[in-house]
Amino acid sequence: MGSDGRARCLWAGDPTTDPLYARYHDEEWGVIVHGRDALYERITLEAFQSGLSWITILRKRDAFRAAFAHFDPTVVARWGDDDVERLMGDAGIVRNRAKIVAAVRNARAIVDQDLDLDALLWSFVPPRRGRPTSLQDVPAVTPESTALARTLKKSGFAFVGPTTAYALMQATGMVDDHLAGCWVPAR
Repeated sequence: MGSDGRARCLWAGDPTTDPLYARYHDEEWGVIVHGRDALYERITLEAFQSGLSWITILRKRDAFRAAFAHFDPTVVARWGDDDVERLMGDAGIVRNRAKIVAAVRNARAIVDQDLDLDALLWSFVPPRRGRPTSLQDVPAVTPESTALARTLKKSGFAFVGPTTAYALMQATGMVDDHLAGCWVPAR
């Protein structure tokens, strides 16, 4: 139970100690997201999160948006080595060359194939299930996230393994993994 009287998923923290994390949990995580640029942003941020805590990425999200042209794949797809080097020097983001290169590669995959990213991602939505009762009931990987990761890789994407794909599904409302006692209404 948070200091505001609301029960949240355990990872969300308390709004008085980390209001950014609690606000993300309350207002964004698990909310249905559509649209090429918005979904490209989520794929990119989930890839950058790999091996790090989500709060690290969340705190740098505005800097990521500025650095990656507000996640417009038509802009990012045109970037080359000089842009990768520019991003490697940007202290506002996570400076990981492989992840930066993957973000550019993923933008190119979207643009070069005129990929309907929205339709592609949402075609992997699993059957609706009840909310998990504990964190132990929340999977890290599902058959659907494995299939999504495989399809994205075949389309030329990088840094999109099954775990990252499942985190994307959670973040964009494809699945509802808020715990059963969480105050956030089911969507």
